[in-house]
Amino acid sequence: MELATKLLTDAVAVSALDILLLPTKTCYQVKYFIRDHYLVQSELTFEQAQKLLAFFKFKADMMLSEHRRPQLGAWQQKIGEQPLYLRFSTVGDFLGRESMVIRLIYPLKSIKYHYLVPEQWALLEQVCQKRGLVIFAGPMGSGKTTAMYQLAKAQKQQQVMCIEDPIEIREDSFLQVQVNPKAQMDYSTLLKAALRHHPDIFIVGEIRDQKTARAVLTAALSGHLVLSTLHATSAYGVIERLADLGITRSELKSVLQLVSYQRLLPLKSKGQAVLFDIIQQAELFSENVKQENNGMSADWGRYLEQNATKGKITIATAKKFAHG
Repeated sequence: MELATKLLTDAVAVSALDILLLPTKTCYQVKYFIRDHYLVQSELTFEQAQKLLAFFKFKADMMLSEHRRPQLGAWQQKIGEQPLYLRFSTVGDFLGRESMVIRLIYPLKSIKYHYLVPEQWALLEQVCQKRGLVIFAGPMGSGKTTAMYQLAKAQKQQQVMCIEDPIEIREDSFLQVQVNPKAQMDYSTLLKAALRHHPDIFIVGEIRDQKTARAVLTAALSGHLVLSTLHATSAYGVIERLADLGITRSELKSVLQLVSYQRLLPLKSKGQAVLFDIIQQAELFSENVKQENNGMSADWGRYLEQNATKGKITIATAKKFAHG
C-alpha cells in the first residue's frame, strides 16, 4: 500500500520511535514521536485511516474484525536498505474508533549516537569492563536503551541477554526476550530463568518494582555486568528510588558501580547529542556529596556552560537543561 510505505519511509527519515494513528472529531491525525517530542505528520480521512489500519493489521497478523479490544501484532519490513521491525498496538474508544501505535525497532548499527562530552563515553566503557550494576536514568526518549546496547556491544566476545518491555532495538548478536505478563513472564521471572543461560552481560529494560530490583541485585552479585534503567529525576535520585523499592545503601555499596542520568540536547549546528551526569561509586556513597541545589552534579552545570561558551549549544539550551 503506497500510503503505508510513505508513512514508514518518512518516519525512518526523521528517526521516529513511534507512529500514532489517532481519531479526532473530524479526521485521523498521524503523529511521529521523535525522542522527546511529538510531530504532527498529516491528517487522514476516516476512509483513508480505515484502509491503512486494515493493511497494517493484516500484515501484523491481527484480527481485522476486532476494533475495540486491545490487540498486539508484529511485522518485519525493509524500507529502502533499512530493515525495520515493527510492533503494533491497537485499541478502540467508546465510539468504536480504533487507534494504533506502531513502534519502530531499528538495528543497532543504524542508530547514530553523538556525545556532547566524548570523555564521558570513554568513562562508561571503562566501568562496563567490570562486573556489577550500572543504572541509567533520564526521561523517555533520552537514549538510555541505545547507550546500554552500545556499551554492551563494545564488550567483545561477551554473551549479552536483553530483557525488555518492549524490545526497542534489534541486535542479532544479543539474546533478546520480551516481557509478557499474560504468560507470567515478568522481569524478575525472566531474570531468574536467564541466569541458566550463563550470559556475561544483562540488559534489563527497566527496574519497576521490588521483585525486579531484587532480581537485578542478585544477578549483579553473582558476577554479571547488569545494565538497567530506573525512573529518577537525577543520578542521585536513583539511590532514593531504590531505597523506596527496599534496596539498602549497604546492599548497593557492594554492587553498584555507577549511575548515569542523561538528556538529548539540541546542537546549535544540527542534530542532537547526549550529555551524561555520571556519578561513580565512591561519590555516590560519600558523606561529602557534591550534589547541587538542582539535584545535579557540579560537572553537569560546568559542561553546559563550557559547551554554550564553545558555541555547541545555545545559552537558552544550557538554561533549559540546567535542572536536568
